[in-house]
Amino acid sequence: MRVDLLTREYPPEVYGGAGVHVAELVRALRRRIDVEVRAFGGDRAEPGTTAYGTPAELAAANAAIATLGVDLQMAQDASGADLVHSHTWYANFAGATAKRLHGIPHVVTAHSLEPLRPWKAEQLGGGYRVSSWAERDAFETADAVIAVSGGMRRDILRAYPSIDPDRVEVVYNGIDLTDWVPNDAPELVRSLGVDPDAPSIVFVGRITRQKGLPYLLRAARSLPAGVQLVLCAGAPDTPEIMAEVSGLVEELGRERDGVVWIDRHLPRGELTALLTAATAFVCPSIYEPLGIVNLEAMACGAPVVGTATGGIPEVVVDGGTGLLVPIEQVEDGTGTPVDPDRFVADLAAALTEIVADPDRAARMGAAGRRRAEEQFAWGAIADRTIEVYERVLGGVHG
Repeated sequence: MRVDLLTREYPPEVYGGAGVHVAELVRALRRRIDVEVRAFGGDRAEPGTTAYGTPAELAAANAAIATLGVDLQMAQDASGADLVHSHTWYANFAGATAKRLHGIPHVVTAHSLEPLRPWKAEQLGGGYRVSSWAERDAFETADAVIAVSGGMRRDILRAYPSIDPDRVEVVYNGIDLTDWVPNDAPELVRSLGVDPDAPSIVFVGRITRQKGLPYLLRAARSLPAGVQLVLCAGAPDTPEIMAEVSGLVEELGRERDGVVWIDRHLPRGELTALLTAATAFVCPSIYEPLGIVNLEAMACGAPVVGTATGGIPEVVVDGGTGLLVPIEQVEDGTGTPVDPDRFVADLAAALTEIVADPDRAARMGAAGRRRAEEQFAWGAIADRTIEVYERVLGGVHG
């Protein structure tokens, strides 16, 4: 079986959870089947991997149109594959086109949904309508749709009701438990501007509406004195969200000490050290299909305080591996809290509760590591993905 895996992100050009997922899935799949990776960006030296740049004629085009130009090249080169597997809307058009062009099955993994990210219109303008069309067409014509959580599966069927529910299967994101391990390195943590001997709450994520960072920054005003807030946050979606976050960080810094903002991408060694030293990890997302960052934190032994939305409750056991923050959300696709002040207050209360009892937090962190080991190892996830491939191919050839 040869599978061509189509993706925008692939090492070393990884900036989000979907890219991490693809990199780890490919590594696990290649131990079992033949996988050709087709990715956006600069040339890769990795065997079995081909990279594609934007066609020169589209260099100045809207970002969504430039994306389709890359996709057409990927689709053309998928000739000879038994199956194509696309990740995110950036590569969905390539998968759907390869299916039509070569007569081969298409499997799509849903890491997020365009209808549930209307703020992307700020970034893409009219291109958001193009990305929404590309995703819808790919999902509705795919032979199988993989959801990374049960919550994501429900979102898919709500957003695209014409899809046969039997074609939508849940295969969780995973975590590499050899790379993501507790890393007790207090001097390394200190070199990043964080006191390893004082309580700390760590956030890791892109500066985007869905990650809920402005809510966290407001909640942090109520944290007990002496608790550090460590923000590993960069890659803003728009100048507007960057300006909002920058203003809130500056305001918070005037009110309290211990606000540390690291705006560069941290290598794994530095990030695992921060997570290991953390009293808690926080995921204030208002939209999160699963949240690989939560698995990374758990694998490092950090308890997770996360919003009870999307796939987060399928990862975080409330009171066991962390705490879930309740949220009632507007039903317009934005995920906005119905009562933002209540959400901020509940988030602050959960963070305060967990830092108030370091021994309990440590027990939750240890339980989180065990849960990651038992439920989210990549080998099992690769096997489950191949089961989807085989079912699809069996349906085609049966």
